Amino acid sequence: MIPLSDSDTTKPLEESSSYIPAHRDTAFLQREELRSIRIGLELLKPELIQREQGITSTIVVFGSARLLEETAAKQALHMAEIEAAQSPQDPTRRQRVAIAQRQLALSKYYDVAREFGRLVSSICQVDGRCDYVIVTGGGPGIMEAANRGAADVNTKSIGLNVTLPHEQSPNPYITPELCFQFRYFAIRKMHFLIRAKALVAFPGGFGTLDELFETLTLLQTGKIENLMVVLVGRDFWERLINWQWLVENGLIAQHDLQLFQYAETAQEAWDLISRHYGVPSS
Repeated sequence: MIPLSDSDTTKPLEESSSYIPAHRDTAFLQREELRSIRIGLELLKPELIQREQGITSTIVVFGSARLLEETAAKQALHMAEIEAAQSPQDPTRRQRVAIAQRQLALSKYYDVAREFGRLVSSICQVDGRCDYVIVTGGGPGIMEAANRGAADVNTKSIGLNVTLPHEQSPNPYITPELCFQFRYFAIRKMHFLIRAKALVAFPGGFGTLDELFETLTLLQTGKIENLMVVLVGRDFWERLINWQWLVENGLIAQHDLQLFQYAETAQEAWDLISRHYGVPSS
């Protein structure tokens, strides 16, 4: 009988999951009891990285992930029209054409968001400073456009992605060192506002409305102060939300309507923000 070596006797012990150091044990870190630790780490990691990257202040840009650049929107409309022509009595295909037409009309905001990202970044990121850095949700559409504008002038921008049932890839214009992925929506929301000087909201859906109304609520209740909210596209926003009806029903106060302002162009949005903070607009 050949005696077992020390390595043979210790191998089963070393292969046990309990032997893995806690900070390396990914299965252990996913346990429900470790949620508070995960939340703390998720709050701390992006904070430390942004400090290392010299990010002093940000402008948050929200808007639909579904809005396309004009060329892509025209192509989508063309394809919808071809499909509708093949089945002219199909109401679903007719509806797709109508939606594609509206999407084409909204595609102008992709250009506005891109110009806003370019304008702000070219003015505020000079001589090594990283002020008013563009931060988005990291996805396509308006988010992509704003990050792209910053990339156009070779400046930094941030993307705060979140894990979703249908995985969303980060758009390619985010600064790689500032491309984050969150598990918890709540921590992501905190990082949107920690350094924010302004929130600029373009036409969007549930996600945009969620972030907009949460920010307005924080301002209304005094949980945050001195943060500009700019809604781009007055016609869209006033058709979507009857603000005055909320006032007339006593659900918000008249002065609550001063929590946000409107702009139509990138320059108008930046002028509102720069005047508020007393910084050069060009």
